[in-house]
Amino acid sequence: MNHPKGPPSFHVRHAVEEDADLIVAFNQAMALETEGRALKDQVIRAGVQRIFDEPAHGFYLVAETAKETIATLMVTREWSDWRNGQFWWIQSVYVKSDYRRRGVYRDMYLFVKELASSQKDICGFRLYVEKDNLIAQKTYRTLDMEETPYLLFEEELPTNS
Repeated sequence: MNHPKGPPSFHVRHAVEEDADLIVAFNQAMALETEGRALKDQVIRAGVQRIFDEPAHGFYLVAETAKETIATLMVTREWSDWRNGQFWWIQSVYVKSDYRRRGVYRDMYLFVKELASSQKDICGFRLYVEKDNLIAQKTYRTLDMEETPYLLFEEELPTNS
């Protein structure tokens, strides 16, 4: 489906449980596209549902036009004892290909910043990005995010894979 070159008319809102199937589908599409990884349906469904069941873990946002949902984004929380505050981690970002490079992520990020401005214990935002995803890195820099000196290490346990 082709869209006009101008900015799409969309709005950002908190996701609700009825958005779960679409969030699952977008997460699966993002993992396949960025990492060549097929997420197990039952695991990702349970993971998405858990955010709705246990909101202390985080929350989802969606961006939508009058006709369709075009993007999703998850925010999780990390306590920083060094700063006596929470970092909000931006994760599971997916924008449908027809809407990329049209300000959708920017508006979602600004929505996150606006939400954080009303909460006193948010000390910043973090995200991780694939080393080769230069387009995304450029986007984050234009939004005043800075690359950190840290590397990310991970060990995945068999029960969570």
